[in-house]
Amino acid sequence: MSLLDLNQLRTFVVLYELRSVTAVADRLHVTQPTVSYTLRRLRERFDDELFRREGRDMVPTAKATQLFGPLHEALTQIDAAVNETDAFEPAGFTGELMLGLTSIGEQTFLPPIMSALAREASRPHLQVERLDSDQVEEALARGAIDLALTVSMITSPRLWRSRVRGVEYVALSSSAHPLPPTGPDMFAGRHFVRVSARGGHIFPLQALTDHGLMPQVVLTVEEYSTVPAVLEATDLVVLLPRHVAEVFRGWFPDLRIADLPWPGQSAPVSLYTLREASLSPARRWFRSLVLDAVSE
Repeated sequence: MSLLDLNQLRTFVVLYELRSVTAVADRLHVTQPTVSYTLRRLRERFDDELFRREGRDMVPTAKATQLFGPLHEALTQIDAAVNETDAFEPAGFTGELMLGLTSIGEQTFLPPIMSALAREASRPHLQVERLDSDQVEEALARGAIDLALTVSMITSPRLWRSRVRGVEYVALSSSAHPLPPTGPDMFAGRHFVRVSARGGHIFPLQALTDHGLMPQVVLTVEEYSTVPAVLEATDLVVLLPRHVAEVFRGWFPDLRIADLPWPGQSAPVSLYTLREASLSPARRWFRSLVLDAVSE
């Protein structure tokens, strides 16, 4: 069997990440027939289809998924060896970085991250991808994102993880309809907004269920972004992380935070990237910057 050359290796890795022949051609500055020819060579080399077309996407086979991790790491190490004499300088860096955040992560973490980038005089093109808690590992492995911030606890040998901050949950409501002092009956007669747990915040749903409050839910939404305006205009209550409640109260001063009558702790916010060997100097620097910017 012939060995993979560097162009074949890069084409495979980028196709796995982007799932599109057209996008690969654009990324690598080659023609689409060149990508198709390389894919044909790869299929012959591994005796496997590797990617099947489903609609507009090139979906990897089980064999391609098995190959991606080792080949991606090999390519990263090759690139690092080629560039190791060039010290990375954050100032003036204009490359692309991909950050995975939930909707409330955008609201709470983007401001300090952007401030930190400005202090470094760095101007990357930072693209934020909306994060579903069950897709974090796959998105990082594919290279669809470089870094993720989430409360999801992911145990994987492919990923590096660092705790960012603890998460304490509180109740938020309008000052026109304040909650009574914390106690077992503080939610008697009150109605709730429930927010989807797509972002990994499962504590509010568990608390509403465990304490018999689900019948008092009158509004269910997908995102937290509209909740503060709804609270200000109604007598509704929402359970959410304290650090998010504090951001919302900064925007809507008439909102009031109340402690819960039962423990309101859950998994901490964690930062995830690929393992050290798979990180470029730019990604390693970005990880350090984000960790410093958003930690408690």
